[in-house]
Amino acid sequence: MHESPDDSRSLLGRLLGSAPSRRRVLGAAGLGAAGVALGTAAAAAPGALRAPSAAVQRWRVDLDDVPHARTWMSWPSRSSIWGGRALAGVQEDIALIAKTIARYEPVTMCAPDSYTASTARSWCGPGVTVTTAVGTDDLWMRDIAPVFRRDGRGGLDAIGLNFNGWGNKQAHSYDRHVAESVAYEAHLPFSKTDFVGEGGSIETDGDGTVMATESSLVNKNRNPGWSRAEVEEAVLHAYGADKMIWVPGIKGKDITDDHIDVTSRFIRPGVVMVQVPPAGRDDIWARDAREQFSILSAATDARGRRLTVIEVDGPDTTRSKNPEFVDSYMNFHVVNGAVITAQFGDAAKDAAAKRALAAAFPGRTVVQLDVDRLMAGGGGIHCSTMAEPRP
Repeated sequence: MHESPDDSRSLLGRLLGSAPSRRRVLGAAGLGAAGVALGTAAAAAPGALRAPSAAVQRWRVDLDDVPHARTWMSWPSRSSIWGGRALAGVQEDIALIAKTIARYEPVTMCAPDSYTASTARSWCGPGVTVTTAVGTDDLWMRDIAPVFRRDGRGGLDAIGLNFNGWGNKQAHSYDRHVAESVAYEAHLPFSKTDFVGEGGSIETDGDGTVMATESSLVNKNRNPGWSRAEVEEAVLHAYGADKMIWVPGIKGKDITDDHIDVTSRFIRPGVVMVQVPPAGRDDIWARDAREQFSILSAATDARGRRLTVIEVDGPDTTRSKNPEFVDSYMNFHVVNGAVITAQFGDAAKDAAAKRALAAAFPGRTVVQLDVDRLMAGGGGIHCSTMAEPRP
């Protein structure tokens, strides 16, 4: 299944070619009873391996730039989801991301069986740990893994967000259990939130403020019957935050219902980076990005600080023609000593994004990767990774 890398491959050709997209091939693996994690219930009944002690101080989710113990990833293996030709290309991109991260911190790659694990090892090499202890359906570890939290004394736990296949759009018989399995392998206490969501749907500054799109959380496919105020209260409680900043987002145009981590990211408390589209674009995604920029530019955080918003120009790609393609510099993954992000063959915009990230994360190397085949499937580098903080 291995294909030799071709650095001269055409972005336009790959975007408009015949390879199936993850956003088009929803539910191709079947949505039988075993594949539906949650029916109409808003969340699975809370359960825990070991519930956090009531004696500990308030739990809080860290900002991404804290020291990491490792990054968790998942090996794509199902042609029923990706299609045969697309799968090989996505596997090559995931291997590239894993090998790059492994230069800076440990990587644990999850695979559903021994055959798949063997394939993953051959692509990723000895620098990446591959395990079959955590079975997965797909590669989007940001959404299916637990969110890690820290108490006031430095202790860690893990919470599951009751993953339900982005509103039962895709089979997830394995993915629904990943959060608990990862917590078990990491030897961390585990519990579940009261709401349904995904890790990529919520951004936190680690200092009391979170932000999200309404479209992905205040949605009957995740939390039927819940008001925005009820979702907000549950998110703030789970993340140990005091203020939620909402942007409207877009329902029904992609599998995630518009996760915020594609467009807007916290850099540090009080500072957000937002990608804005080229001036000539006026598609629904371009309008969404401009709206996010406008709302965040006027917002204050939990400490009363007016947010500083760093504007980054998006690349000149064909997303307006191919909405499945995620042309996002913002879908970066922060690791120990580096920031891993994408490049799109737009030399000026790629270089400007690299400079902006280098200035935002001083002391870290910015590494840009060509992972267009992954991003043509509806997600990016941040979507495919989940960092476990160092204790």
